[in-house]
Amino acid sequence: MTFPPEAYLWFKTLHIVGVVVWFAGLFYLVRLFIYHVEAADLEPTVKKAFEEQYTLMERRLANIITTPGMILAVSMAVGLLITQPSWLNQAWMQAKLALVAGLIAYHIFCYRLMGQLNRGECSWSGRQLRALNELPTLFLVLVVMLVVFKNQFPTGAATWLIVGLVLFMAASIQFYARWRRLRLSRQLESPLNNG
Repeated sequence: MTFPPEAYLWFKTLHIVGVVVWFAGLFYLVRLFIYHVEAADLEPTVKKAFEEQYTLMERRLANIITTPGMILAVSMAVGLLITQPSWLNQAWMQAKLALVAGLIAYHIFCYRLMGQLNRGECSWSGRQLRALNELPTLFLVLVVMLVVFKNQFPTGAATWLIVGLVLFMAASIQFYARWRRLRLSRQLESPLNNG
């Protein structure tokens, strides 16, 4: 199959757009799951309204943004590989494809969680979902590093500094969420202690 010379650039452009849209959806979808799970602590009438709203938002985000972004990213990647078949023999591309397979599995798992939430059967806590929400960040950093460095993937101090920074950011988010929950529970208890 022969493509015109500019096809590679179009595949690459649309692949990048698809990746951005896909990751935006993945990042926000699990955040909605967290809010959905935490709505269980609300008063029953308010809880029902919030759960219905989160169900609608999750479905729209997944079906209108996240999945189309994934389809665009993957289909344009196929186009890129057709124009550059030698990449399939390179270790960096094989590692990238393995990470993309992991992302697709994560995407499918998010649909499974969404179904459980919609049926009221989800056993994941907000804390567990916060940890799950950090996984795409790790995938993204690794994929970008593979694309940029290709077969010269760095293993020196700078690499470990970046990995440490990503882990620090993830831990900071977890710490902040815990601190916020503790502060909120103290505020809720405060009027009871004074009355």
